[in-house]
Amino acid sequence: MSSSAATDVAVAPWRRLFLSHISKMDSPEFVFSTLSLADPNESATPYVPRARYCIFRGMWGELPANSYNDAPKNERNYQSDLPTLTTDVRMHKIPEIFASSAGHEDSSQTESQGCDGGGAVEAVFWVKEAMTQWRFRGKAYVVGPGIEGPGEDPIGVRMVKREIGKRMKVIKEAGRESWSWATELTAHFGNLSPTMRGTFKNPAPGSPMSLPPTDKSLRLGQQVSDLEDPVARKNFRVVIIKPDEVERVDLSNPERVQRWKFTYVSPKSGPLDQRREGVGEWKTEELWP
Repeated sequence: MSSSAATDVAVAPWRRLFLSHISKMDSPEFVFSTLSLADPNESATPYVPRARYCIFRGMWGELPANSYNDAPKNERNYQSDLPTLTTDVRMHKIPEIFASSAGHEDSSQTESQGCDGGGAVEAVFWVKEAMTQWRFRGKAYVVGPGIEGPGEDPIGVRMVKREIGKRMKVIKEAGRESWSWATELTAHFGNLSPTMRGTFKNPAPGSPMSLPPTDKSLRLGQQVSDLEDPVARKNFRVVIIKPDEVERVDLSNPERVQRWKFTYVSPKSGPLDQRREGVGEWKTEELWP
């Protein structure tokens, strides 16, 4: 496990209520937005927004229990404020996350590896059951099959472990040395239904149906029970959102709508005593709705 993880990571003040609200949703859907490189002939700006609905898969390091998931699982050594989603590496959101990050305008190398990130993203949840909107702004990081392996970690892998590890709070020391990023990745795959796992063996998303795939293993409607299915696992990724700003808008009382902004103050920008200790904190501010 990354040495960046620590016991003194600040617990987000919004975390408990957010998870309580999510637990009320039949399906924890949210809108996930990325930035896509624009065609200079069609846009006056270098990037254009892209949005799609995704499913919240829990906080990183805290995979929700699932009765049909028989994948090996890590001990619950960590707690985080890092929402996750799963996706197919062939979908547009992956190269968009890579290409919009600092120094990664050409994402071809990291895209093949599948472990990198730092691109700007936004996620918006509308929890009707609590009449509350949650908005997350920050950066996204991608965990893929190259997250652990023999030899020296690629640059992208080391960066993901470092940046995500900074926000993973140690809550249990026993067994921490055996905590594995690869085990967590496989457990996320196992938490999907066999039908959902099978979607990672679909033809390339967004490709023309007039051009059938040459790979005969790619077709619709498959079910995958093998947690190490080579085709599905090659395409499977977990995306981790590292929020720097969270907004909550409470509409439960129309006569007194309330809004709060929670901003993460990193050690580099915080008070001198915190910078010495390497401890960040969350700042809370109430806003006009």
